[in-house]
Amino acid sequence: MKLIVDEFIENLKHRQASANTVASYERDIVKFSNYFENKSKKIFDLKKTDMNDYIEYLEEEGKSNSTISRTVASIKAFYRYLLNKKLVEENIADKVEAPKVDRKEPIILTTSEVETLLEQPDVSDLKGQRDKTMLEVLYATGIRVTELISLNVDDVNLNNNYISVKKKNTHRHIPIGNYASKCLQTYIENIRPLLIRTEAEKCLFINSNGQKMTRQGFWKILKQYKDQAKISKELTPHTIRHSFAVHMLQNGAEIKTVKELLGHTDIASTMMYTQMTNLGSKDEYMKTHPRAL
Repeated sequence: MKLIVDEFIENLKHRQASANTVASYERDIVKFSNYFENKSKKIFDLKKTDMNDYIEYLEEEGKSNSTISRTVASIKAFYRYLLNKKLVEENIADKVEAPKVDRKEPIILTTSEVETLLEQPDVSDLKGQRDKTMLEVLYATGIRVTELISLNVDDVNLNNNYISVKKKNTHRHIPIGNYASKCLQTYIENIRPLLIRTEAEKCLFINSNGQKMTRQGFWKILKQYKDQAKISKELTPHTIRHSFAVHMLQNGAEIKTVKELLGHTDIASTMMYTQMTNLGSKDEYMKTHPRAL
């Protein structure tokens, strides 16, 4: 069983699924498999009634609609893979109705809360300066945490104040303001050289082991500063991304500009932040971002 799951996960990676997607699918499928193994059932012999039973089990566990919906998607993709391999006769999750997921309003920090958060790192030591730089870049650009930790040194252009973000087949340049630019310059010139273990390392942000910063590592860092700042709201890297978008719009940025900066393929994803239609252009970033000056 483990072998076929591993093969499926490798197939996802080969198709360039994001690290977050791969981790979620693997977690969902392993839990699904273990559940039926404990019932002495093999996943190759399951029927649609078994799938319905599993959803009921998740509901009894108190799992949220979004978690159950994602689990159904994971299992559906897994059985599609098994079907293509001719290991099963049907996709037991194919026509299963997942619970509707109510879209929650994004949690937004006020500019004051953002300022307080950004003031938490102790810039008198290496770790604090690195953390300060990561937080400043995250808020200055609105990039995803996976994009942040995937940045290489060569992706930073301090002469023209922008970073290059590459994701699958897309590539976008995102302007950064003076706050983030100054932090990046100090970090790259004075801090990062003391953190890396080898000159061959290309990653921009380095952990205490001299290796690329991980998503989990950044989440722990963010939680630490959330607690220090006494911010009561739920705070994730995506909260900062949401805040970036809303603060840009509040300061007069055009929604199409914010869409491009966030890397949304569909403007509907950006429209959840506001229904405003402001005039502006990509060049107006330096006027519209709260920490651009």
